[in-house]
Amino acid sequence: MWVRVLGTAAGGGSPQWNCACAQCDWARAHGMARTQDSLAVSGNGSDWYLLNASPDVRAQILATPELAPGPGRRQTPLRGVVLTDAELDHVLGLFHLREAATLDVYATAPVLAALDGPLPARRVVDPYGHGWGWHAYSGPFELKGGLTVRPFSLGNKRPRYAARSEAGGNGWVSGLRIGDLVYAPCFARWTSSLDEALEGARIALIDGTFLTPEEMPQVSGHLSMRESAAHLARHPGVRFLYTHLNNTNPLVSDPATHSVASDNETL
Repeated sequence: MWVRVLGTAAGGGSPQWNCACAQCDWARAHGMARTQDSLAVSGNGSDWYLLNASPDVRAQILATPELAPGPGRRQTPLRGVVLTDAELDHVLGLFHLREAATLDVYATAPVLAALDGPLPARRVVDPYGHGWGWHAYSGPFELKGGLTVRPFSLGNKRPRYAARSEAGGNGWVSGLRIGDLVYAPCFARWTSSLDEALEGARIALIDGTFLTPEEMPQVSGHLSMRESAAHLARHPGVRFLYTHLNNTNPLVSDPATHSVASDNETL
């Protein structure tokens, strides 16, 4: 299995364009930008899938040799996108991928409903291609190249734009187990489903949005690194890396003190 980390920042990236906090100033001064959270995975090195489609997807693809087009003029190794939620920093990249003639998008039913309703990505993108595939998952499913995706529920936090969506309340936030990888970039609490997904895993990228719960107490939906750290000891065989770091997180400018994933890292 091939895994490339494309981006490791929360919504807005780091530095955030309108922020002059200490971390953003440091990132600007040192040229240490982080793009918004996403992974690329492949089971055979030829068929690749994005886990979430960030607004930075174009730059991320250009920075990843494995995702370069060819040998045909419009041939690409990118086969699709698997979404963990409907948050803007994880779905806006779909609009940037509109040049793809065909692409498969996998998400839960509520997320697909949001992308066909309050944020009509499907209706906007489909006329540009030859008909994308939009697939609702509720259990394990297969991807080209020999990958099996086993999703698990991590909560029901809706994005703000879908607050009035008629979609059901279950299935808004998911984690993914793919081979020996666990990807859970956003969760509000540590769940038994996460513990189960971690059994036998080799590596896990988990929510590192905030270092402490006091960092931005008015923002819900993310268990802080300090709170999640106590759970890691139950899984001594797993290599944990934090991702989805908010620009306010002090570890954006001091990643050596914790296990923080890096953009363009190969796992």
